[in-house]
Amino acid sequence: MPIILRPYVPHDFETLYQIDQACYPPGIAYSKRALRWFLRLPSAGCLVAETEGRLTGFILAEHVGTVGHLITIDVLEAHRRRGVGTALLSRVEQEFTARGVREIELETATDNHAAVAFWHRHGYRTVRVLRGYYPGNLDAFFMRKPLSTAKET
Repeated sequence: MPIILRPYVPHDFETLYQIDQACYPPGIAYSKRALRWFLRLPSAGCLVAETEGRLTGFILAEHVGTVGHLITIDVLEAHRRRGVGTALLSRVEQEFTARGVREIELETATDNHAAVAFWHRHGYRTVRVLRGYYPGNLDAFFMRKPLSTAKET
């Protein structure tokens, strides 16, 4: 099944919120207010993935200068391990590279083993542990990946 990537548009909001609620436990999933705040950041961009005419995932990222930050990547459980997350991540990395971003950072819960494995497969490495980063005193890995920029070739 083909994956179509496109920019977020405001009428996607409710579906993105529902996807985020399905992907993360309470306290880690974003409130509507927080999700709207991130989407409105001047430096943020959001891509959505459609599969069979239905939104199945999204990635929200920002960059300031040469540093990018992955705010969240969400893929509905039924569509995981089918290339949706990889397609979203690859597109953001390509767009960041074209804009001169040299590295991407993110945080992920230390107990989210599937996410940690996903990030490692895509070249992200743990820099340090952020103690008590998430509600409930849950730790996070702070991860980073260097990007090759077109200017380096």
